[in-house]
This record gives sequence, structure tokens and C-alpha cells, in this order.
Amino acid sequence: MKYVLSIAVLALLIWSCSSTKEAIAVKDSEKELFDQKGNDTVRIASEEEEEDEYQIIIIEPGFNAWLQTIAQPKGYYSQSFLEHRNRVLVINWNNRVMQPQLYNPDLYLLTIDYDPNVDYGYEVNYKLYNYFVYFQRKYNQRLGPFVPRI
Repeated sequence: MKYVLSIAVLALLIWSCSSTKEAIAVKDSEKELFDQKGNDTVRIASEEEEEDEYQIIIIEPGFNAWLQTIAQPKGYYSQSFLEHRNRVLVINWNNRVMQPQLYNPDLYLLTIDYDPNVDYGYEVNYKLYNYFVYFQRKYNQRLGPFVPRI
């Protein structure tokens, strides 16, 4: 009886740990934005001119249009929500950049220097979070334990 219980527990453990990659549901209008070609650059920078200025430049065709039309509007998420999600997403992003043998190096090019002790402001956190959502939906990737939805 002890062996049957052990096998059942082992089977349950294996089943619960197995990863099932779900396709992210994407509407046709969103796919059209993903398929855009040409230059589309979004600059994310500190709002005030400071000594500790920081910026992220995203060069991704379709992202700006997606941000304007598909993403949740500014104010939908709180800054603390965005900061928490960005911490998790940046860690996973940077881990993938450091492992080009496991993850497509054409997708994960550069690490992101995101310090959770720095107040980057709402704008930076909003755009960074939405880029992660856009990226995950466009390339069917999963950077965290939560499904990237809009």
C-alpha cells in the first residue's frame, strides 16, 4: 500500500510540474499591429531632468501603435502594481539574455538595468510593463507566472 501511495504522489507531482505552453489569444486587430514594418521607436525616460537620468529605447515595429490602441490606458494600473510586475519580468528577461543557448538571442538582446529601489515614476513603469505585455503576446513568450493579457 505504501508503494501505491508513493507512485500516486510521484505521478501527481510529475503531472503538476509539467509545463503546458498555452497559446496566448490574440485578436486579428492586434496581429495587424504585430505585422507592421518600418521604424517605430519609443523612448522611455525620466520625466524630470536629473543627475541620475535613465532611459530605455524600444525599437519595435508596431509597439507605439499597440500602446496607443490596445494597451490599457494610463491610470488603469497603480504604480506599485507596475513596479511589482516589472521586477519579476525584468529578472526573467535578464535570465533569458544570459542564456542564449536556451532562449532565442534574436529576441533577448540586451539586459535591462532595473533597480527596484529607484522610483522611476509612473510613465517609465507603464511603458516598460506594456512593452513586456506586447513582447509576450507578439512572440508567444511567457516571462512570468502570469498570463500577459490586456
